[in-house]
Amino acid sequence: MDAIDAARAVVEEHHSDARAAFLGGSVVTGRRTAMSDLDIVVLLRGSPAPYRASLRSGEWPVEMFVHTEATWHAYVQREVRKRRSPLLWMCADGILLFDNDGVGAHLAAEARKLTATGPPAVSAEEVDDRRYAITDLLDDLAGSADQSERLFIATELVRRTGELALTAGGSWNGGGKWLARRLETTSPGLSMHLHDGLAEVLAGRTEPLAAVVDEVLGQVGGRLWVGYKRGGTP
Repeated sequence: MDAIDAARAVVEEHHSDARAAFLGGSVVTGRRTAMSDLDIVVLLRGSPAPYRASLRSGEWPVEMFVHTEATWHAYVQREVRKRRSPLLWMCADGILLFDNDGVGAHLAAEARKLTATGPPAVSAEEVDDRRYAITDLLDDLAGSADQSERLFIATELVRRTGELALTAGGSWNGGGKWLARRLETTSPGLSMHLHDGLAEVLAGRTEPLAAVVDEVLGQVGGRLWVGYKRGGTP
């Protein structure tokens, strides 16, 4: 069954009284794979929303994100503060499957406006926190002779460096494949440089990855360790 038809059938089966529904995620893009699932946002008038559920419908794996209009706004606001909102993007870039009372069109327009505006600014304190954490990992990588340790230090460095590049570029954050996709536009070529650097670590050479990380750190002030200080909660 076509993804759109399958998504509509899922909503009809589980929430025939839904106000609106969206189909988002990779399945509606050119990046669809054999493992792509149906990411469906469903808008209800009330209970049992909000909830999230994973299920299977025929050949399709399905993830449903079920909300009321009020909980949609609450979840989006919370996610936007973290600079990463899958819910927002599913409605901004997804397909509006149906819209019985106009709420779908309204939320789609708001989602597109918010994504175009971009994420909130990052504080200098948060940038310094990221610089410090990455500096600490670089020191751990340089000092470790254990290949197992190096593997996990390096993979953590790759992730954190990608996130820092997005922060420096004023971009939305992402996890997993979406981190790579966000980097494609914010820092073209960085993902491949990090990939090559990680491969060098696995071959026993840490300097190439450290050089890539230092280049990204240089965009926000470089390494930070001496002088870093944060107060705790009593």
